[in-house]
Amino acid sequence: MTPTQTPQHPVHHRAVRLFRAGLCLLATIALAGCTLTWSPPAPEQAPPSAAAGPTITPQAAASALETLQTLRIQGRAPKTGYDRKQFLDGWPSVKGCDLRNRTLARDLTDIQFKPGTNNCVVISGILNDPYTGQSIPFTRGQDTSSAVQIEHVVSIGDSWQKGAQQWDDDRKEAFAADPENLLAVDGPANMQKQDSDFATWQPPNKSFRCQYAAIQTHIKAKWGLWVTQAEHDAMRNTLSACA
Repeated sequence: MTPTQTPQHPVHHRAVRLFRAGLCLLATIALAGCTLTWSPPAPEQAPPSAAAGPTITPQAAASALETLQTLRIQGRAPKTGYDRKQFLDGWPSVKGCDLRNRTLARDLTDIQFKPGTNNCVVISGILNDPYTGQSIPFTRGQDTSSAVQIEHVVSIGDSWQKGAQQWDDDRKEAFAADPENLLAVDGPANMQKQDSDFATWQPPNKSFRCQYAAIQTHIKAKWGLWVTQAEHDAMRNTLSACA
């Protein structure tokens, strides 16, 4: 699916709804009062990044702990038959702008858009990276774009082994396009994480770990995914320290 298409496939309409809803959670999961509307920001405007947002409140951590207790605990299923393209084969278009560029526009500051793209294609900006706590310049290009990558907080591979094997194609595609589960992050940190769950990988930026655990807990509850015992215990310990 190309960024210029305006498809009528049901997944497109679901992606539009998911993107609007996703602006309310993201990494600032503790905040309330977000409106379900979105328009591309002008270059001089800066949508708040996960790193720039407030740290998770004790109340939000306690709420995430309650949600964690509702998650099923079960062993990791085999990865047999896994193919990432079943979930994501190119970023879907949301009202004429692909989800990768929308996520960059949401999470970066000092944004510059490519002229003639209706404030869609991000060509440069600054990421206040939630995973490392570093400020990372982004420049669109074959050799530079990978410095900032769009990350699934609950990885697609992990979801496959925690319940997504049972999903139909529409649900898999909707999960992969859920903006609540997407963050612009440091490319090397994302590559280091791969398909790890919370028990086996956590952000180097310790101040973001509570928010990271809360987002993962929310996403797993939202999509009906389970956790392993080790994953549950790691989330519980992290969230308990913040509550």
